[in-house]
Amino acid sequence: MPTAPNENSEHHAEEILAEDFLVCGLGRLGRECVAVLKAFGVHVIGVDISAAAGQDPSVSNLLDAFHAGDCSHADILKKAGIENCRSVLLVTSDERNNIAAAFIARSLNPRVRLIIRSAQENLNALLRQQLGNLVAFEPSQFSASAFALVSLSDQTQAFFEVEETKVRVGRSVVEDDEVRIIGRRVYELNNADRRILGVTTESEPVGDFLLAVNPDKEIAAGDVLTFFESGGRRPGDGALHATQGKREPGPTLATHFSSFRNGLNRLRRSIEAPRVAMISFAIMLVLSVATFLFYRWENPDISALDAVNIAIVLAIGGFDNVFGALKVPFPISDRLYAFSVLIHVCSTVFLGVVFATLTERLLSARLQITRRRPAAPASGHTIVIGMGAIGQRIAEILREWGQPTVGVSQEPVAEDVLTDMSIHFGPLPEALARANVETAKSVIAVLDDQVANLEVSLLARSLNTECTIVFRTADQELARNVASLVSCSTGLSDYAIAAEAIAGAAFGEYIISAFHLDDRSALVTEYDIHQGDTLIGRTLAEIAYGYGVAPIIHRRGDDKRFNPSDDIVLESGDALVVIATVDGLRRIEIGARATPEWRLAILSSPSEDARFEAANAISRISGCDLAQARSAMQRLPSRLEKPLYQQQGSRMTRELRKLLVMTRLEFDGDGRKQSGEPDSK
Repeated sequence: MPTAPNENSEHHAEEILAEDFLVCGLGRLGRECVAVLKAFGVHVIGVDISAAAGQDPSVSNLLDAFHAGDCSHADILKKAGIENCRSVLLVTSDERNNIAAAFIARSLNPRVRLIIRSAQENLNALLRQQLGNLVAFEPSQFSASAFALVSLSDQTQAFFEVEETKVRVGRSVVEDDEVRIIGRRVYELNNADRRILGVTTESEPVGDFLLAVNPDKEIAAGDVLTFFESGGRRPGDGALHATQGKREPGPTLATHFSSFRNGLNRLRRSIEAPRVAMISFAIMLVLSVATFLFYRWENPDISALDAVNIAIVLAIGGFDNVFGALKVPFPISDRLYAFSVLIHVCSTVFLGVVFATLTERLLSARLQITRRRPAAPASGHTIVIGMGAIGQRIAEILREWGQPTVGVSQEPVAEDVLTDMSIHFGPLPEALARANVETAKSVIAVLDDQVANLEVSLLARSLNTECTIVFRTADQELARNVASLVSCSTGLSDYAIAAEAIAGAAFGEYIISAFHLDDRSALVTEYDIHQGDTLIGRTLAEIAYGYGVAPIIHRRGDDKRFNPSDDIVLESGDALVVIATVDGLRRIEIGARATPEWRLAILSSPSEDARFEAANAISRISGCDLAQARSAMQRLPSRLEKPLYQQQGSRMTRELRKLLVMTRLEFDGDGRKQSGEPDSK
């Protein structure tokens, strides 16, 4: 990882900004990557095989330079300045081209970081071994979970696994009857398995600075709590304040009737035959009955069984079996002979239609038996429309979380894809009907065509007015407009989500997961602390509150801690996993750490022992030198020289209160003083 700078590392920031980032392939994903990289303030060079790509207004105003050509050619990479690049993002739609370009880029610049778009997992592992300093990815691995989470509509913002620990990021609205929470302070809700990331309102999203909430704020009805927690809870398990042990209401008469009606509809659809086949069968049935009657009327001596036999033989095309002999065994008039010829012609035409329909249905049934796919659930399931790479990944994630899932595709998928999941093929209206869209909980449309996604989403909404709609789109303005007019609908750009994770990886970080936190993207990022890293000697409080990121895992050797203490001081060899917005990662990258603006005024202490213990607590929480803390405690009243973040100061006043040391937290950002915590007693 690049050395994470502190607030005095302007020289380091200039070095970072002086390095170039090369983006090869300016399609949808490439353009999104350029936009994210420019938000970091770096120098971005673009390469695309089409000269028109560099003239697109959405990207031409962001690029510092553009070169038209094939990135798998060494002369193009040299022309783009590969020797001076810090990272190369190979994000064309041609995996073979990306891999070829990676080998050339490594030969031209042994130090450059390679970011490759490739879905070949085995090959990607070999490339990492051979080329080194390489990250290979497929966009769906970052965006699929975002689609899955939005479809559940349970306020789960993210669900991922880090260091064998499952982590859930949730969002919970405090209701009027939540007496366990209303009136409590924010810090009282934090524990070893949970931490509050922010307290906002429903109309106010979480900011770019995580943990930027006053820990002494009292929770009120209507507040929105954003938090992360461990414990293996899956999406759909409930919010922060869900009542435990509450029984779900049992089925009512109305629900039984609805299930019975849906069952009849499914039975009708399963046995429904094409109308032309039914009409053909009806015509032949009528003609067969007429044949029986006419032969019995003209030849009373013929038995009823013989007349039925003649009618069946003529109906199934056996004209020559009746009239093939030189002499018919019974008298027949010219008009009856002509009618028999008509029967033969009709059987050839109409029975052909019936037999063709039966053959089609038998073959279809045989294929269904071969796939052995289960039937669609009766209700409460999620329908994924479009079984491409991202659709399959979404379905896998939902099923891992225990959500019943049904796939819908216009084209058949391979038999070895999600073999134990219900998947329906064919025209989308018919496939949606077979997937029981009327009773589905949610519908996710991830076809390649964004117009088709919108069309099928509106179709699903017309068939089910209560379900949640999530559709794939590249136009976020369109998504906002649709959401304002169509309730419970959300449009997501898979490439926009993936681009932010990819851009983070371009700076040398290990991006574990990416997700949406309210209206912005957040990344789960791992930092490895190396010798000489400027983060060494910093407390987690300084990192968390200075950069606005949320530490979730700290690892030192074999010791791993979830939701680590703010007091931990980073050392060489440590690993730190954080949740951060893109702006948070940028602040770490350029050293833009917020200045602590609070001071601790120490008023009095009851005893010498209290002074001793208070100095230890001050040094531990603030990160200041122990001698400085003891000096402040020996000359009361005094003011701690080291400035603090509000969260640090609030915790320190609570700790010193336990020792009966009277303190006051004062704001000193611009010379004004404000009482943050009541005097300790």
